[in-house]
Amino acid sequence: MEKITSRTNPLMTHIRKLSNDRKYRRTSGQMVCEGPKMLAEALKWGARVEVLVCAEGYQLPPDLPGDLRLVEVPADLLKSVAPTETPQKVLFLCALPPRGLPEALSGGRYLVLDGLQDPGNVGTLWRTADAFGADGLFLLPGCADPWNPKTLRATMGACFRLPVWEGELTALTGLLDRHGLPLYATALREDTVDIRALDLTRSAVVIGSEGRGVSREVLEASAKTVKIPMTDRCESLNAASAGTVVLWQMCQGTFQ
Repeated sequence: MEKITSRTNPLMTHIRKLSNDRKYRRTSGQMVCEGPKMLAEALKWGARVEVLVCAEGYQLPPDLPGDLRLVEVPADLLKSVAPTETPQKVLFLCALPPRGLPEALSGGRYLVLDGLQDPGNVGTLWRTADAFGADGLFLLPGCADPWNPKTLRATMGACFRLPVWEGELTALTGLLDRHGLPLYATALREDTVDIRALDLTRSAVVIGSEGRGVSREVLEASAKTVKIPMTDRCESLNAASAGTVVLWQMCQGTFQ
């Protein structure tokens, strides 16, 4: 077990930058995760955990990878580098998984996020997609970084189980077309269909940003738009709620 006590130690500086700088995360190829539950999920699902930093006296789990760098630090030093106000006594660095669009799709149910900038909403929808049995998430430009510590925390471990890919709209529509998957958007226009009237079991459905909804470019690329029925006095749902309804409808039959 390596021991570090200095706040200016290169590893401590590295962790702070990973927590706060999206570009640095991409360049370094690592992300910061925190807490025993996230660590257990990472190990269970085969994430490449590379560095583990714990507070003095923390009981390490058994069967850690043999090549894992283990570091013990004072509690106040851990607090100074942790991405949360109240650290959970352990944080760890994982290698970023592949994030570009895949060459092929093995499933048929996907959620597409268009400009969602709130890390909590992105992480919540990632977690919900995993819970309802979707096959993956696509993030179009303008979304919060999926490897932001806030996003990862909101996934509650789904980040290690369900793939997320980032890509441009043109490349995504080409990929979907090659696999016979229609693109639908949650928006209102003349061709809007009640979500209950569409078969979403083989589709990709777009959830728009919190403020402006689905962008014009994505609407133009969508085969249809869908609406979620609700009372007349309610104008809309927030992104995470709308995505949850879509995912539930998309995954009907999964749990029968």
